[in-house]
Amino acid sequence: MDEQQKAALAEDIRNALRMIIDPEIGRNIVDLGLIYDVVVEEGGVVRVTMTTTTRGCPASGYLKEAVGNCVWYVPGVEYAEVRLTYEPPWTPEMMLEPA
Repeated sequence: MDEQQKAALAEDIRNALRMIIDPEIGRNIVDLGLIYDVVVEEGGVVRVTMTTTTRGCPASGYLKEAVGNCVWYVPGVEYAEVRLTYEPPWTPEMMLEPA
C-alpha cells in the first residue's frame, strides 16, 4: 500500500466516522473535532486517536466502541485500534463550521 492509498483509506475512514453522532451534542464526531488522528499502516492496520468532550463523559465507552466497529467496516481495513486520549483536552474551538 503506497502513501496515496493510505491517505485515501484514511479519508474513507473519516467519512465513515461522520455517521457516528455524539449523543449529547447531536453532531457527528468528526465535525466536533473528537477524532484527533487516523493513521493507516501497511497491511490495512488502522490506529485512531480520539477524545470525548469531557473526561469521564458517560458516552466514552459507547463512542470508542462505535468508532472501532465503524472503522472495521471500511473496505481495506484489516485491523483497527482505537485509543482514547485527553491530551490535548477537547474545546468547542475544535469543532468544524457546519457546511
